[in-house]
Amino acid sequence: MKNAEGFAGEQIPRGEPGEVIDRSGRVCVIGAGPAGLTTARALARNGVLYDQFERHSDVGGVWDMDSEYANMYESAHLISSKASTQVADFPLPEEAADYPSHRVIKRYFRDFAEAFGLYERIRFEVSVERIERDGDGWTVELDTGEIYRYDAVCIANGHLNDPNWAEFPGEFDGEIFHSCDYRSADVFNGKRVLVIGAGNSGCDITVDAIHRAESVDLSMRRGYYIVPKYILGVPAADFGSGSSKLSMPMWLKQRLDAKLLRTLYPDPRKYGIPEPDHKLYESHPIVNSQLLYHLGHGDVSIRPNIARFEGKTVHFTDGKSAEYDVVVMATGYKLTFPFIDRDHFTWRAGGKAPNLYLNIFHPEYDNLFVMGLIESDGGGWEIRASQGEAVAKFLSAQKSDPAKAARFREKKRGPAPDTTGGVDFSKFERMAYYVRNSVYRARMEELLAWFEEA
Repeated sequence: MKNAEGFAGEQIPRGEPGEVIDRSGRVCVIGAGPAGLTTARALARNGVLYDQFERHSDVGGVWDMDSEYANMYESAHLISSKASTQVADFPLPEEAADYPSHRVIKRYFRDFAEAFGLYERIRFEVSVERIERDGDGWTVELDTGEIYRYDAVCIANGHLNDPNWAEFPGEFDGEIFHSCDYRSADVFNGKRVLVIGAGNSGCDITVDAIHRAESVDLSMRRGYYIVPKYILGVPAADFGSGSSKLSMPMWLKQRLDAKLLRTLYPDPRKYGIPEPDHKLYESHPIVNSQLLYHLGHGDVSIRPNIARFEGKTVHFTDGKSAEYDVVVMATGYKLTFPFIDRDHFTWRAGGKAPNLYLNIFHPEYDNLFVMGLIESDGGGWEIRASQGEAVAKFLSAQKSDPAKAARFREKKRGPAPDTTGGVDFSKFERMAYYVRNSVYRARMEELLAWFEEA
């Protein structure tokens, strides 16, 4: 085991319930998933002392299916390619598939933590219950009753923790559960299944159910673009990488890529999928190569939105109805930070997302950061690694270069740089923290270069 750039490890001290343990001079990192681990490595590399807390017994966050807190299922794989997702200087194994399974990803993050000596700085099986402002710092209270005081806090608990339950009139008398509780297709054996929600998880679960269920329907409120995992033999996220397409005006890229999908693949409308009410990239597309195949073979039917439940009968907005044994709510998640008062943030997009400079930096507090609060068309964990580096450099500058820290303080209070690349994400509240990968990475590279300037 090696340590991250020689950072000296030290066990986090324990205390009694109610006792305040002074960890002045250190940063608290909450969570040891992808964002938490890349943040921890960045802090260590930059000589920033930190402690890290994780409620599960190991690292990996949602990718560890053994965790009671993970919303992972047996058939889950990356929906972006390994090349577009991995941390640049810690690639996935060469023998890994283009779209690795959750088992490979869990091993990857355990290897990451081992390689950079991160395990010794993590206290496992404790939850952060409360964060409160304490003078210029923060107190962090654990579920054990212990209280620690830190100079700064990096929130890296993820944004797939609080399931969003769609509400419909009436009651369903069969089995109903959210996709966060789905683990295996065994639950569908011989059942009539309705999946509500056509995000990527909803479509994965629909395909899973086809092989076990008596019948499968997929309810969609609106149409989406469907992108196969491979385009002309190349993983979709890698298609055109490094070509002149990257410098195309966005309006032209949207048109050309939409035309390419229509040319190479079946028209989803012929199977009952509504026409999208938005342009390509304005909402996250469905990345799935199997859904259209099964629609074409009659293995699944598309239904519109739900009008009401009545026993085991589900009534749809087109006036039709059908009976089901199982309903899966694949209706996404709400962004929540359960351990900190919402009033510490200002909110946008109807209260769905906090105002943060580059989706990381609090405009007023210089010692509160949200890590990994980002969705994009690629970039994966490398984006999160760059976020960690930026936070580490800002914290370092506060001590080593106060003038530069002051200049960045003014920068993060002002208008944030554009990270949309000309795509209008405003039509959907769930896209409130979505960015264009190439644009966001360019902004992060500019920021990191700025911190390096004399």
